Amino acid sequence: MKNYNIFEPALTNAPANRIIICILVCIFLSVSLLLKASEPVALFKPGDGGYACFRIPAIVKTGKGILLAFAEARKKGCSDAGDIDLVLRRSTDGGKTWGPLLLIRDDGSNVAGNPAPVVDLETGTVWLLSTWNLGTDRESQIIDLTSKDTRRVFVMNSRDEGITWSNPTEITTDVKNPGWTWYATGPVHGIQLRSKAYNGRLVIPCDHIEAVTNKYFSHVIYSDDHGASWKTGGTTPQDMVNECTVAELPDGRLILNMRNYDRKQKNRKVSTSQDGGESWSDIRDDPQLIEPICQAALLNITMKGQQEALFFLNPADSTARRNMTLKMSHDEGRSWETVKTIHEGPAAYSDLVQLNSKELACLYEAGKLSAYEGIWFIKMKIREIDGK
Repeated sequence: MKNYNIFEPALTNAPANRIIICILVCIFLSVSLLLKASEPVALFKPGDGGYACFRIPAIVKTGKGILLAFAEARKKGCSDAGDIDLVLRRSTDGGKTWGPLLLIRDDGSNVAGNPAPVVDLETGTVWLLSTWNLGTDRESQIIDLTSKDTRRVFVMNSRDEGITWSNPTEITTDVKNPGWTWYATGPVHGIQLRSKAYNGRLVIPCDHIEAVTNKYFSHVIYSDDHGASWKTGGTTPQDMVNECTVAELPDGRLILNMRNYDRKQKNRKVSTSQDGGESWSDIRDDPQLIEPICQAALLNITMKGQQEALFFLNPADSTARRNMTLKMSHDEGRSWETVKTIHEGPAAYSDLVQLNSKELACLYEAGKLSAYEGIWFIKMKIREIDGK
């Protein structure tokens, strides 16, 4: 029997083939969004500013539309220990061009990292939460209490769209329980709650490890006074999770999407909050979001017509950091569809930002042989198929 290509229908079966083609076209048109990507631009690459490696991207857009892309600048290599600074690049034209590398925190040979920026749209201030430790102390030593110092938490702010920054202020005693060892802010953007019930609350996703038990948990910290002070919010009821990303849903609930150390389920973990992050529901699996144990980014955006959608970005692979993939949900994370594979090769940490009603952007680690060959920026145009 001859096999016919449905895109080159045989005359003897033309009506049936036309029906098949119509069905395929309808399926294609049912997709709610089409994202057309720009070419990736390397915002941070080895050698820039005399640094050997850049890692841990985070990005926000200010109230005036300025893009601020943050990263850790690692002096001698890609190790998590040693001389690590916080750096920034700015774009005033929606990511078309970028300013020079700006050094915003350098504490000698010590670690200043885990950037977690958030924009207060009511005051215009950009807040940057981050963590610190001695460059000679390694994560394993901090966890088992053999380090010389511990993990500390700091906050900085900029009131001029990221051009200049305040001196770092330590807030460790305000946001870190004495029984916690390792601690991380983000690393990813924070959010300002839209719900009037919380009066502009700023929320930063974080994680920590308990002393003695060495259990991993996710939590948030928040500010109800426009960044003047910070408090510890709720901690997840269950452990085996850490680096997390948070978004506000249309009904005011928060959703926390977490890195998962339970290898029985090689996927992301999720929890929700109905009180602005002061407590969290039991953790559930999201089998549609596979991961190789890695950080990820979550973003709730408002599109044309006030329709909201969740976007999720991570290396979508169950065993290795590769295949950086953008997914979208129209039902608050209950189901997901793949929008675009941004980078098929090695890829790791990432962040997302909404540029305007028609564009979003991804900032992510990727390379040909290693995920840590650079941090890339890519814009995507959001076009509704129905043209409304």
